[in-house]
Amino acid sequence: MATPEAAPPPVRSSARVRWRIVGLVAAVFVALAGVRFITGQPMLTNIGTIQTTLAFAVPIGLAGLGGLWAERSGIINIGLEGMMILGTWCSAYFAWSLDSPWAGLVAGVVGGMLGGLLHAVATVTFAVDHIVSGVAINILALGAMRYLSILSYNDVPGAGAAQSPPLPSFPRVGLPFVADLLAPVRATKWFVVSDLASLIAGLTTGMSIVTLLAILLVPTTYWVLFRTTFGLRLRSCGENPDAAESLGVPVYTYKYIAVTVSGGFAGLGGVFLAMVASSIYQEGQTGGRGYIGLAAMIFGNWRPGGLAMGASLFGYTDALQVRGGGAAVHALLLLIAAALVAVAVWQWRRGARRTAIVAAVGAVVLLAWYLLTDTLPGELVTYSPHIATLLVLALAAQRLRAPAAIGRQWRKS
Repeated sequence: MATPEAAPPPVRSSARVRWRIVGLVAAVFVALAGVRFITGQPMLTNIGTIQTTLAFAVPIGLAGLGGLWAERSGIINIGLEGMMILGTWCSAYFAWSLDSPWAGLVAGVVGGMLGGLLHAVATVTFAVDHIVSGVAINILALGAMRYLSILSYNDVPGAGAAQSPPLPSFPRVGLPFVADLLAPVRATKWFVVSDLASLIAGLTTGMSIVTLLAILLVPTTYWVLFRTTFGLRLRSCGENPDAAESLGVPVYTYKYIAVTVSGGFAGLGGVFLAMVASSIYQEGQTGGRGYIGLAAMIFGNWRPGGLAMGASLFGYTDALQVRGGGAAVHALLLLIAAALVAVAVWQWRRGARRTAIVAAVGAVVLLAWYLLTDTLPGELVTYSPHIATLLVLALAAQRLRAPAAIGRQWRKS
């Protein structure tokens, strides 16, 4: 008598995953509103913080999207930082010389794509180690843009070897009347209600067209990579290139496309830094955001939605320390303590008693720190975004799964 086959393990539907993400985002927002209500720190959820969060999160998110495209095809792109540098310089030079922000937008994206193409030639065609190629591009971009700045700006009034002249700006879009309509609601300081009004007003007032484009690129990337045949083939190159080749997928071509598009995303992040976040190109403007974008991508488990959450986390903590200072970041201690209590309860119910005890002790320490102090040292506040990123990556590391063939120096059989 034949034994019945074991039932396959349940598969989580993408709709359920999406609803979980939505629920998590909503829970975090409600928790922030609660901390704002308890501590009386309006900087936690006001319009200025929301808009500054976007300004800090967009270049990180664009770099992360670039890393997502490359790594889903199996290519590690450490060179995102250099490609962002190419985007900042090219956008500034062409926007200034042609007096057109749109020329700068195109030039910045093309500059980043050229950096991606160089990385693809090295890693795909010549099988150079991905890390070595990426680091080389970062060094090359930094030196080359310094040299071109000396040639281009040394004799220009208001410019120099490390910066460009003032640049034309992009138009801004939004619904300015929304902020006026919601002003009475925001003034009430009601729990969640006034915070939601601030969020809506912050997202509908004075948004740069590049910011809107960057936001739209997140769902577009999800649709292309996870809902089209092209995306399936590209992802197969990062999971099992041998199997993809046996099915007739031109693996080299897809890797070239992915890494070149990756550079274009990083270049667009450079455009944002030079022409939206500021109105001038400056040497060192990227400030390591290419590497932070990779961290956001890893936090997001190589998916666009999670990547956007990671970029928003870093952007929010950075915006908070810039606008609110030590007092606003100090209020987050209460939020982290509450989160650790929730983790302790969850781990205890799962039977992980040691982890639960560690989380509970951490919650007690943070709560005591919050109650016994009024602010945080300036040095700690400055590095709070980096600390938050490291903590989240450490907590999320157990659930991450990179593409199986990532970093592999694959050769056609």
